[in-house]
Amino acid sequence: MSGGGTLSRRLFLAAPLAVAACQASPGVVDGHDVARVERYLNTTRGLTASVVQTWPDGGIGEGTLSYDPGNLRLDYRTPHTMRLVAAGGHLVFRDAQRQSVTRMNLSHQPLGLLLATPVHLGGGVEVTAIRHGANVLQISMARSDNPSQGLLTLGFADFAGQLSLVAIDLLDARHNSTRLHLTDVRTGTDFPPGFFSLDAPL
Repeated sequence: MSGGGTLSRRLFLAAPLAVAACQASPGVVDGHDVARVERYLNTTRGLTASVVQTWPDGGIGEGTLSYDPGNLRLDYRTPHTMRLVAAGGHLVFRDAQRQSVTRMNLSHQPLGLLLATPVHLGGGVEVTAIRHGANVLQISMARSDNPSQGLLTLGFADFAGQLSLVAIDLLDARHNSTRLHLTDVRTGTDFPPGFFSLDAPL
């Protein structure tokens, strides 16, 4: 991360997903696909992955992503040691180099759509588009009452009916975008107590 990074760069995880394999135009929202994504997000336990994050200014960070329903943690190795933890409707970002701690509420941020417990893609959440590619499923969503607050798009590998999260893109209210590209995705990790604590020091 270059000096003078902004909150929109570090925290407002945002961007319309552009999974390369998804070339088709948005189609009719398929309730079966919606149900599959809901089930994946609500039942996938102990997910870990290597992650490359691209910020709105083109800066790159690398590290590890950890997910349990309702909880997300990003541990950055580059450009320097940082940690983002989101749980219980709030987010805390710690930056070792700047010795700073930033806290924010997720109720008006697109990342909050991923961390509802349980995730329900209906009612207060509107699925705006579903795209299919070769073994790829892409789904976009926004808050029904205020879609201008941001767009969350998730990309999944889709093999033999089994989904695996491979990308998270969000677009915030200011149209700042950030992409998280996931590789080496694994599930079943037994996270220790307090792993997703908002108060744990870096």
